[in-house]
Amino acid sequence: MAPRVLVVDDDPEIREMLASTLDFAGFVVDVAAGATEALAALRAQRPDVLVLDVSMPGTDGFELVQLVRRRDAGLPVLFLSARDTVDDRVRGLRLGADDYVTKPFSAVEVVARLDALLRRGSVVQPDDDVLRCADLELDRAHHLVRRAGETVDLSPTEFRLLELLLEQRGRVLSKGQIMAAVWQYDFGGDGNVVERFVSNLRRKVDDGHAPLIRTVRGFGYAVRDPSAA
Repeated sequence: MAPRVLVVDDDPEIREMLASTLDFAGFVVDVAAGATEALAALRAQRPDVLVLDVSMPGTDGFELVQLVRRRDAGLPVLFLSARDTVDDRVRGLRLGADDYVTKPFSAVEVVARLDALLRRGSVVQPDDDVLRCADLELDRAHHLVRRAGETVDLSPTEFRLLELLLEQRGRVLSKGQIMAAVWQYDFGGDGNVVERFVSNLRRKVDDGHAPLIRTVRGFGYAVRDPSAA
């Protein structure tokens, strides 16, 4: 079945260009000119992936992604924006986006990044369905994460990052290794992206519990059971 994408952008030319390109690439495309139309479209039918402009009148993309995340923590979100500073990209990713493309952009690149987002969510793992460390468990088959029996809501990229750390439990992974495995391309060489996602993961997974996600200064990150010898 063809993946469904919702494109949200107040610029009609960008909407038309993306709709045409994505349709040609095999997507089923819905479009919205702003937050109100986007929320209505999301209620009518959940897409497989969301393409969201940041700078829109009224409710902008940063505000809209927070509304989306409250309703659907697992929907992959790609931001489009003319704001190309590191702070803007980090803010977008921290608020819940899974990827961030700056304008002007190549439509071919957008298609490639959407394909990468969809692959992350659909890869069938040959190993154990449930990964564990102490009281943390990640259920691949049901795309669930629990800490001390309580469900933890993660975005698709946060889920894949935690999955990677649990797959390599106890092993220290560098930022470069994490970017290659999770993002599958070099995000402009910007290690801040990894730092922010690890920070988000700590806030959601470790808050109020014994810390499992460790920083090994000068080397990278690891998941370790503090009770283990």
